[in-house]
Amino acid sequence: MSGSETRRRGEVPRWGRELLGWTVAAAIAIAAVAVVAASPRSELLFRDGDSLVTTLVVHSLAIGQPQDWAMSSVLFLPEIAVLWMLSLLGLGINATLALAGVVNVLALYGALRVAAGSALRARAPIAGALLGLTGFALLAATEGSASRDALELASLLTTTTYYSATVVAAVLGVGLARRAIDRNDVSRGTPVAWGLVVTLALVAAASVLTNPLFAAWATVPLGAVLVVVAWRRADVWWMAGALVTGSIIGYLARMPLAHLIANTGAGYIDPSQWRASLDYYGVLLADRWSAPWGAASLLLIGALWAGSIAVTRQLAARRRVGAAIVAACGWVMPLLVIVGAVVLGTHAARYLQPAVFAPLLTLTVLPALLPDRLTVTRLVPAVGTAAVALVAAAGLGIPSLVAAATAPDADLDCVVRWTEDSGRTGGGQFWTVRLPKTHLADPRGLVQLDHQLRGYAWLMNRDDFAVGEVSFLVMDDQSPAFELPAGVSLSDAEMTACGRYTIADFGDRTLPIGPLRS
Repeated sequence: MSGSETRRRGEVPRWGRELLGWTVAAAIAIAAVAVVAASPRSELLFRDGDSLVTTLVVHSLAIGQPQDWAMSSVLFLPEIAVLWMLSLLGLGINATLALAGVVNVLALYGALRVAAGSALRARAPIAGALLGLTGFALLAATEGSASRDALELASLLTTTTYYSATVVAAVLGVGLARRAIDRNDVSRGTPVAWGLVVTLALVAAASVLTNPLFAAWATVPLGAVLVVVAWRRADVWWMAGALVTGSIIGYLARMPLAHLIANTGAGYIDPSQWRASLDYYGVLLADRWSAPWGAASLLLIGALWAGSIAVTRQLAARRRVGAAIVAACGWVMPLLVIVGAVVLGTHAARYLQPAVFAPLLTLTVLPALLPDRLTVTRLVPAVGTAAVALVAAAGLGIPSLVAAATAPDADLDCVVRWTEDSGRTGGGQFWTVRLPKTHLADPRGLVQLDHQLRGYAWLMNRDDFAVGEVSFLVMDDQSPAFELPAGVSLSDAEMTACGRYTIADFGDRTLPIGPLRS
C-alpha cells in the first residue's frame, strides 16, 4: 500500500469535515448571540417594537386571525417563515427569538461557506468560512448599545426584523457567482453552469420580493463587479444578467402584494438632504468611536476594507477570478452602499450593514493566499484547538442565553395578566404597547393607537381595529400624552401601576378608535 493511499485513508471524509465546520459554526453562533443577549443590545433582540413584528405575525396566524397587514417596504417573508417553524417547538417567545438569532448566524455561515468555494476547487474553504464567521462574532461582541440607531451593525443579524434574510442573501449571491465562475474555470470548454445561474436569479427575485434593499446591497455592487470581469470573461455576462433579471422579477412580484405595503420607502429618499445625511452618519461614527470597544471595531472594519483591496489585487494577479470577485465585493459593496446612502439623503444606520458583513467575504478567500508549504495537515492542530475552544464557549454561552431569554419582567407580566383578566380590549402607542401585545395569548387584546386614539396601522394587522373601541389605555414614559375625546380625561380612569407601565381603566366607558393612519 502506498503512502499516499494511507494518507487518503486516514483523512476525514469530506462530509465529516463539513459536519465539523457546521458544529464549530453552531458554537460560534451560540456564543455570539449569548453575548448580545447578555448586553443592553438585548433590547433589540427581545423587546424592541420593530423587532416584534415577525412574532406578531406568527401569533396572528396561530390564532386564525384574518390577515390584513400594514407593513413597511420590507415584508419579512423568510424571517416570518423561519420564526413560525421555530415557534412550533413551543419554547416561548423570548427563547424562540434567541434561537432565531442563532439560526440567522448559522445561515450566515452557510452563505459564507458557499462564498468560500467548493472543496474540489478552493483551498481550505471550511476554514475560510469559519474565519469569516469568527470575524462577525468579534464585531458583534463589541456592540452593546440598546439603541436601534447606533452604528452597531453586526448584532442586527441576531434579530428577526433588521434585514437578516437580506444580509444572508447578499452573501449567498456573491457565493453563487463565485461557484459558477470557478466551475467554468476548470476548462474554458465547460458550458455555463446553468443551475447556478438560475439559482442566483431565484435568490435575487425572492430577496427583492421581500426587501427591495437587496438591489442596493447586492444587485448593484455585485453586478458592477461582474460587468468589469465580463469584459474578459464572456460567460460572466450570464451571471450578471441572472442577477439583474431576478431582481426585476422580484420587484414585479411585489405588485400583487401592494395592499400589504403601507410605505414603499420612497419617502426615506431625499437627495436634497445629502448634507444632513452626511452629518447624521458622521455623528453616529463619532459616537461609535467613543463607545467602549467602538474604536477597536472600527479599526478592524477599516483593516478588513483595506485588506479586501489588497487581496483582490493578489487574487486577480494569480488569475483566481472567482475568489477575486468575492474579495472585490468586500470593498465595492461598502463603498457603493455608503456613498449611495449619503447621496440619497437617508438617515438610518441599518442601511449601512454591508459595511460590516461584506468585508467578511474577504476572510473566506484568505486560505487561497497561504504559502503552498503550509498544508492543511499542518493546520489540523490549530483548527482542533480552536474547535475545542469554541465548543467550550458555546457550552458557557448556552446557560447565559437561557438566562437572558427567561429573565423575569414583572412589569410586563403585570400588564399581560391585567389585560387578560379584564376580558376587554385596550390600546396603547407603538413603542409602549407592542411588547405586552406580543405576550398576550390573543394579541387582539391590545390595539395599537396614536396619541389621538386613531388606529396606527404600521407593522400591524388592520383586523385588530375591527373592535372599534377600547376601554383602557396602557402608557409609559415613551408615550406622548393622549388627546382624549371631549368630556373625557385621565382623571375619569382608575389608574393601575405596573412598574414602568400605567394602565388607565375607563371601566364601562369606551373610547372610539379614530380613522386609521400609517
